[in-house]
Amino acid sequence: MSAFGKSLTAVAAAAALVAVTGVGPAWAQGPWAAPADAKKLKNPVKGVGSAQKSVATNCGSCHGNSGKGDGPAAAALPPPKPANWTADAVQKQADGEIFWKISNGRGAMPPWKHLPEKERWELVNFIRSLKKK
Repeated sequence: MSAFGKSLTAVAAAAALVAVTGVGPAWAQGPWAAPADAKKLKNPVKGVGSAQKSVATNCGSCHGNSGKGDGPAAAALPPPKPANWTADAVQKQADGEIFWKISNGRGAMPPWKHLPEKERWELVNFIRSLKKK
């Protein structure tokens, strides 16, 4: 196969990945940073409410029910892999940054803006509760 043919095959494979999964090439993604104004968002919600149920329903397949990024679907996902919510890299983020990421998603992580705002803040609180685990 010629170099042109190999390039064309690679482009076709990438296009198929995007068409089937809706996920673009993972190697095109750098570090995930929320916008500066997200850092200023204040969490208006106390407690985790029903976040554990929401995690089991919406997040656990990728992040795992304990939040370590080891859910059953995680192995099949292209990089970047699901975040380990117990890690310093996540725990050092402001509540607003985590809320923004939950709301907007990126790559294989879908946006969760359709969840009620209170529920997304409860998810932030749940993620915070994993800090010492």
